Amino acid sequence: MIKNTGINSFLQLDSSIPVADVRTPAEFAQGHICGAHNIPLFSNEERVQVGTTYKQVGREQAILLGFDLTGSKWSGFIKQALEISPDKKIALHCWRGGMRSGAMAWCLDLYGFEVYLLTGGYKQYRRKALDTFAQKFRIRILGGLTGSGKTKVLHELKALGEQVIDLEGLAQHQGSAFGSMNTMEQPTQEQFENNLADELRQLDHDRPVWIEDESISIGKRFIPNPLFHQMRDAPVTVLKISPESRVDFLVKEYGGLDKDFLKDSTQKIWKRLGPEQTKNAITAIEEDRMADFIRTVLVYYDKTYRNGLTKRDRAKIIEIDGDGTDAAANARLIIAQLYK
Repeated sequence: MIKNTGINSFLQLDSSIPVADVRTPAEFAQGHICGAHNIPLFSNEERVQVGTTYKQVGREQAILLGFDLTGSKWSGFIKQALEISPDKKIALHCWRGGMRSGAMAWCLDLYGFEVYLLTGGYKQYRRKALDTFAQKFRIRILGGLTGSGKTKVLHELKALGEQVIDLEGLAQHQGSAFGSMNTMEQPTQEQFENNLADELRQLDHDRPVWIEDESISIGKRFIPNPLFHQMRDAPVTVLKISPESRVDFLVKEYGGLDKDFLKDSTQKIWKRLGPEQTKNAITAIEEDRMADFIRTVLVYYDKTYRNGLTKRDRAKIIEIDGDGTDAAANARLIIAQLYK
């Protein structure tokens, strides 16, 4: 049975029903519904062939070519679908809910699957995702100078039952020139937005949601403008941590990273550090004086953060003296301040 399903109902389907995306591997890699499986009807090259035929020859010839290309694949499609859905219930989509998903739905229905076919396809899903960022949320910003352990505090707040959006986790980047940690690979901008929208949809709009203070860019990924504007207007809780505690924290976080990575990353901010401070920082890296390296680059990051804070509404800023970089203790201090 094929059930044509609108986007709202599609997103509310039972989590036990897997989503199959029949677009090409390249389309899927660019961006997909969170948790979806890729069962491509065409390869990247085949899709180009069919599209070219459609434009240059016509629709009917393109359909015939499509069946020629997929003729030996149909049993394989069924087997792939059975792997992800042994009970034969599956949600399905292509780009616009057209011929590709229609053909796959016909095939799986013929075999006995219960198919939920997304009306409007992935295009409709993307529209829904982008609309999510314009919704109003009760955002509270967690701020503090670099090395205050804000991300760890966010995780502790979540453990205490607070709603949290970890933008750096979603972007796979810690926000600074050193933020990739020499290991993390960022998702595409489209996938970052999809992942973010998926988390936002899970929120209770009547409760606060904590988000770390960020600039609009996190590495090479950008916070969608409607959400970023809400973040800039939200109240800020600034965690105040002593300079030495922050240095100790950052030495533990970054001190063991590859020296060449640290030097290359330092070079990226040389215009802001200045030539002398850049030289001092790189020398400190080479000589294993990691605390001196951290102190040098913190001059730039602290100045940048303080400048950003001056552009916020002072009446919406609350400062809390932190308990060193003990994330659990600082989370409890913030909760006490919020609900006193």
